[in-house]
Amino acid sequence: VQLQASGGGLVPAGGSLRLSCAASGRTSSSFHMGWFRQAPGKEREFVAAIRWSTGSTHYTDSVRGRFTIDRDKAKNTVYLTMTSLKADDTAVYYCGAGLNAILSSLYYQYAYKYWGQGTLVTVSS
Repeated sequence: VQLQASGGGLVPAGGSLRLSCAASGRTSSSFHMGWFRQAPGKEREFVAAIRWSTGSTHYTDSVRGRFTIDRDKAKNTVYLTMTSLKADDTAVYYCGAGLNAILSSLYYQYAYKYWGQGTLVTVSS
């Protein structure tokens, strides 16, 4: 499975941006896909996840209500729509995909076997 992330860029605080993650190869309805981010000097952290089959979504508290994760099954693509962006949202955003994870594991990197290359989001204050 290959993941191609795109959509990053420079945006002013309060602005919006939509990231895309296109999956190719041997995808599965049992997939879950997620977004993580890594700010300079910090560890990679969970942002949001979605189960491919059910569309159920999960968010970290700091983005809930501002970010939305959804998927387009026909395009094998997951999106992260980010609104009300803050300077603290500045990071490299990575998309990941995995199989058959229990709910509690979706928040951790080990539940994701495949990773995209990352896309940089810079929010100017």
